[in-house]
Amino acid sequence: MTTDPSLSTFLSQARELLGDRAVLTDAEGFAPYANDWRQKFFGKPAAVVFASSTEQVAQLVRLANTHEVALVPQGGNTGLSGGATPDDTGRQVILNLSRMTRIRARDQDNKTITVDAGVTMQTVQEEADKMGLTFPLNLTARGTATIGGNLSTNAGGTAVLRYGNARALCLGVEVVTADGQIWDGLRGLRKDNTGYDLRDLFVGAEGTLGIITGAVMALHPKPAGVMTALACLPDPVPAKAAAQAVALLQIAQQHCNASLTGFEFMTPSSMNPVSDYYPQFARPAGLGTPEQSCVLLEVSHAESEQAATALLERVLEVAMEQDLVVDALVAQSMQQAQAFWDLREHITMAAAEDGLQVKFDIALPISSIAEFCRITEDKLRQAYPGIRLSNFGHLGDGNLHFNVAAPAELFEGLDRQGRHDACRQYVKANEDCIRRIIHDEVVARQGSISAEHGLGILRRDEAAHYKSSVEMDLMRRIKQALDPKNILNPNKVLRTNP
Repeated sequence: MTTDPSLSTFLSQARELLGDRAVLTDAEGFAPYANDWRQKFFGKPAAVVFASSTEQVAQLVRLANTHEVALVPQGGNTGLSGGATPDDTGRQVILNLSRMTRIRARDQDNKTITVDAGVTMQTVQEEADKMGLTFPLNLTARGTATIGGNLSTNAGGTAVLRYGNARALCLGVEVVTADGQIWDGLRGLRKDNTGYDLRDLFVGAEGTLGIITGAVMALHPKPAGVMTALACLPDPVPAKAAAQAVALLQIAQQHCNASLTGFEFMTPSSMNPVSDYYPQFARPAGLGTPEQSCVLLEVSHAESEQAATALLERVLEVAMEQDLVVDALVAQSMQQAQAFWDLREHITMAAAEDGLQVKFDIALPISSIAEFCRITEDKLRQAYPGIRLSNFGHLGDGNLHFNVAAPAELFEGLDRQGRHDACRQYVKANEDCIRRIIHDEVVARQGSISAEHGLGILRRDEAAHYKSSVEMDLMRRIKQALDPKNILNPNKVLRTNP
């Protein structure tokens, strides 16, 4: 129980507003909310409060202002940068929106759906399917990740190449401001030039400028045919395979144009842990050799499955003629296509089983990817002999998850806990230097150190290191103007406290 009188009063009034069952103060129940998904950041909140409506969120924010209590907005807690994790002071309160699950409106002709922030991505996908449409935002955590969280981090996923990221799929938002007002921007318009685009202030701001409580999301027509293939690249050197993947992308885009809806790059070091920990989702036996990288391609066509098949087969034919692909499997059923995606989607989960890694979420111009991989891999191997490099991601839109794992010799013969402890110690000792090597190479090529996961705690200081003083000053002025008391998610995105 807190001894801070302001915090105690806030919690007492929160109970009056929400009821006892919506205010969690028992530390034993904090873990699902206080710790991030990767188990890298561990917070100590004063409480977790669960709002069920926009009005409740607004009232809680007003109470927080009165008592100067910091709030950490949270959806499904599936973020990968610590953006929804409180600090360890015991004074911050998690404001969880997962109970806000209302479908507010469906508009068939406008192809939009209006939802509460706590509605999961999978629920929106299912609702779109009932309407004969599709919601293309797609992540591995779709069953838990919420629309509010997706928008707060401007999530990407596997279909950005064709449909854009969360921002591109959002037409309007409802936001509770830092002083507890409700801004209703829930307009399903694709054109609106009536002033500053306030929506874009809050999308991607990670709950530091306002709390997104509702959104109008754009839906799309279902393609008549979707075909998927897993293609094997010839060069066993991952950096050279990345160059071949870039060349394959050019062929795929030339022949498919907007019909290319997925292009995922996977090196052996990213796929092998899937075989170890999730063998039912392993790389198909007999596809190339275990030393070769793969690309997962998805082609969608408005007319028919036959048209999609023809496009995909033509891409693979040209690629094989140019020695860019040595083997390929075209899915012969929905089940086989899902098996290809299961391999891709279990890479992150398998890596978590393997032990803590230094994780990266970078974006580069497509033209710079091959050079980046070659130079960066050489520098890392020279500086850290024996390290394992796991490079995979949405190469089609320039987003790579270029991750670094501890040398296998450090945990040889250890049990699971021993391996995880060894990996954690290695990351703690080497993370800062590894990040500087990789991020220097990214920024030197006009890339971004955060493509889709947000800054949170993980990349906050790194972003400040690389951004200009002008850009940082503009960001601080926006934060000060919209949240002068620093109530909303302090020290995320920007370091706002000493």
